[in-house]
Amino acid sequence: MKIGFAFCGSFCNHPELLKVYEQIAHEHEVVPILSENAAKYDTRFGRADALIERVESLAGRKAVRNIVEAEPLGPQGAMDVLVIAPCTGNTLAKLANGITDGPVTMAAKGHLRNGKPVVLAIATNDGLSASAPNLAVLLNRKNYYFVPFGQDNAETKPTSLIADFTKIIPTAELALEGRQFQPILL
Repeated sequence: MKIGFAFCGSFCNHPELLKVYEQIAHEHEVVPILSENAAKYDTRFGRADALIERVESLAGRKAVRNIVEAEPLGPQGAMDVLVIAPCTGNTLAKLANGITDGPVTMAAKGHLRNGKPVVLAIATNDGLSASAPNLAVLLNRKNYYFVPFGQDNAETKPTSLIADFTKIIPTAELALEGRQFQPILL
């Protein structure tokens, strides 16, 4: 598969996702895409330049890091499937409302116009509160597929949702067949 792999914020999930990304990059052709925030901010979970270097090294190509670089991905048919992981509440809202203001949402827009699947691996602290309406919209929209997800930590973060990142590839394979991985709720 040719997989577009888009990293958004939710920086605490980057270390775990990089392990999954590494496995994917060894088995598939990867087009790395970084949200402007993922490519810009150093956090307690890692430095932006280290993230860029790692994703580019594993993919063997430069990461798409701005809207201008993302725009031709759709017309070029650069990917079979687009994975957005971690897909934050902010990105969910933009996708649900047709807002195309960065490399990740532009890549999704171009990819969807070709009728190809977008796989969302959500990671958001407000998935069962403010982001719930956007989640509901995308669950019912054509060509969006969700990596199975559940509550992150019901005791201390009762509205937080997180995908099982180990199920990204099985979800992408089924999405290419037009099917949603089940069960979607863990």
